[in-house]
Amino acid sequence: MPTGDVLLLVDESGRVIEWGRPAEELFGWSAEEAIGQSVTALIRELAADGDWRGKKFSGAAGVLVKPVLRGTSVVWQMLAAGDTLSVQDVAILKAAFTHSPVELHVLDNQLRVVRMSTATGGMPDTPVRHLLGMHFTEACELADSEEETAVAQRVLETGEPVVDRIVHCIKAPGQPARRIQSVSYFRVEDSHGNVVGLVASTVDVTERENARNRLALLDTVRTRVGHRLNVMHVCRELVEAVVPAFAGVADVEVIEDVVRGEDPPLVPVHGDVPLRRAAFQGRIAGHPLGAVRPLPVGTPFSDVLSDLRPRLVAIEEGSSWLAADPARADVIRRSGAHSLIVAPLALRGHALGVVSFYRHQQEDPFEEEDVALASAMCTHAALCIDNARQFMREWIIARTVQRRLLPHQPATHATVEISPLHLPAPEGGGAWSDAIALPGARTALIVGDVAGQGIAAAITMGLLRTAIHTLAALDLQPDELLARLSDTAARLVTARATLPPMDPLNREPLTAGCIIAIYDPVDLTCTIARAGLPEPVAVLPDGTSVSLPVPPGPQLAETGNAPFPTTTVSLPEGSTLAMGTATLADAVLAPSGPLRPLLDGAGTRPLPDLRDDIAHALTGGHPTGESQILLARTKALPQDRILTLALPADPEAAPIARAAARRQLEAWGVDEETAFTTELIVSELVGNAVRYGAPPLRLRLVLERMLTCEVSDTAASAPQVKHARTIDETGRGLFIIASVAEQWGTRYQAQGKTVWAEQPVGVSAERRNGAGHPA
Repeated sequence: MPTGDVLLLVDESGRVIEWGRPAEELFGWSAEEAIGQSVTALIRELAADGDWRGKKFSGAAGVLVKPVLRGTSVVWQMLAAGDTLSVQDVAILKAAFTHSPVELHVLDNQLRVVRMSTATGGMPDTPVRHLLGMHFTEACELADSEEETAVAQRVLETGEPVVDRIVHCIKAPGQPARRIQSVSYFRVEDSHGNVVGLVASTVDVTERENARNRLALLDTVRTRVGHRLNVMHVCRELVEAVVPAFAGVADVEVIEDVVRGEDPPLVPVHGDVPLRRAAFQGRIAGHPLGAVRPLPVGTPFSDVLSDLRPRLVAIEEGSSWLAADPARADVIRRSGAHSLIVAPLALRGHALGVVSFYRHQQEDPFEEEDVALASAMCTHAALCIDNARQFMREWIIARTVQRRLLPHQPATHATVEISPLHLPAPEGGGAWSDAIALPGARTALIVGDVAGQGIAAAITMGLLRTAIHTLAALDLQPDELLARLSDTAARLVTARATLPPMDPLNREPLTAGCIIAIYDPVDLTCTIARAGLPEPVAVLPDGTSVSLPVPPGPQLAETGNAPFPTTTVSLPEGSTLAMGTATLADAVLAPSGPLRPLLDGAGTRPLPDLRDDIAHALTGGHPTGESQILLARTKALPQDRILTLALPADPEAAPIARAAARRQLEAWGVDEETAFTTELIVSELVGNAVRYGAPPLRLRLVLERMLTCEVSDTAASAPQVKHARTIDETGRGLFIIASVAEQWGTRYQAQGKTVWAEQPVGVSAERRNGAGHPA
């Protein structure tokens, strides 16, 4: 007889209700004869005589008896079991079902309980016999019954077991928190491979899982909190990490001085110290971000700032601390919060703020172990907040230094319109732009960028900008300006190397770039040299744009004394020159940049509008970081403001130059005192050129904001001021010029030089009262 065949079924009264063919073969009774008979009498007769109606019944061919649910009643099924169970097997099964901490549930094909451990934890107040016949998820009080039914059904269908599945249980009345079970499913088959049900084992792993979850949450906080050096952002990272994983609501309040970057106070914190709500997460209304107020005395929040000890607080109606803070109490009542942990944000005895964790509605109340976790999370957050506070203080100082070092208002120039755009990085940086007026109505256009952030970058930017202003007074060409500026940067690098090893600047390299363009409104040319920064772009009056082919030079302070090549280009009146830092190269200045069309359509469009469009586009997701762009639209100096005269290389040059200057000054309406001084300057400059220069000679008078006198020749010798002795007949020319002019200097070209002198413009009374005066 095959093992596992059904012999018979017996009802609760002991009567046979089903008699299978294997039973007929074994006992010799037909179904009609056996059904309805008492199984007790049958077994008694069987025990008296092993010969049953001519069939020899051997004890070796034993049977198994097990309960089976039929409808709402339990019947007993007898199956052929081959060898009978040994005494040891029976003892093992008995121990497993009575004393094992692993709860065993024998389920039928409908996932109903037909047998289970007597030491079960599911529905602990319900006797085991009352659980028989219940659906497994109901008997074990599993929270998500639909999902668990689907998992068990898959095991029935596939035979693939599911081991150590973590499942939450329904919170039972009187229990402080929900239990967590580890559930495993195994399919049970008979000897023919027919599926007869499942065995489900459950183990209470609440403590293990809670401890594991606490460690995982602490690791999450340490990973996610502190990425940004801003106090408000750090607080926001904290509440996002703990809600809803740890609490339904998290509220962070930081002392107002800390938010501004100032030092936190020592404990105990005075009651009138204001705190700012820096971050909030949860479904409670009435907690506005940014609200500033002192904490009422006599509440867990003020107590925490007195002794820096975290507290687990039960929220109960009538608590004295709720009466001390009516506004917060009203919000708590409306939210349904029932459990609260208040933990300090503190570092080295200084209080930075306080964090409140709430659980409400169906969430489990906090336990004592949660207080230690909250304290650990707040300790990490406090360290990050303090780092952000110190950075914010340095950032405020750096931004203040940067604002003081940069030009407050763009300078106005008659021959060029300036529109700078500075987009500072959140951490501060060293980008700047300048427009410096030069002799002869020329303008130096400058964009520079110092890599790095904070105070160091701002101060380095200020030093380089000051150096450029000093060097610009020497009237140098762009390549010479960059070469001397690079020398200045190299000296700064050397100074950094001598700092103590613990100084951060000792290990921070100095990387800086600069581009200089000098625009001449008389010749309508622009001479450009660059060190590290991208090529500039010229937008012609018709709206077409072109990248100017300026050869790249090395970064400032790089070794090797590499030259800075210059390029001179013609710029028609109304052209727009765009120069910027490397952060704008790909987006704005590159021919295929996404914002290059903004420049292509510039044409005669107002520069402030173009600048605003670029600013809006850059702040909408394009390259971030310290960005600087300088837009300059060129203008031509009117021809009636210029006098150009070729001079002979002999003593007659001086009187010719004086006469021409006198006539031009009268046409310009310059007053007599300025005219006399100008004639003296012209005479001395021309005399020096005749004596020490080389032909051809040229005189040029330029009237713009200043009156400039220029005399050019092709000699490369540099003029020098001499202090002539009383008996000397020569040597006083440049000394006189230096005494009467506002400033003077020498500018070298590819062939020769130009000696110039500037003085303020004085307008004659006739011109002031009648015909107007020069702009």
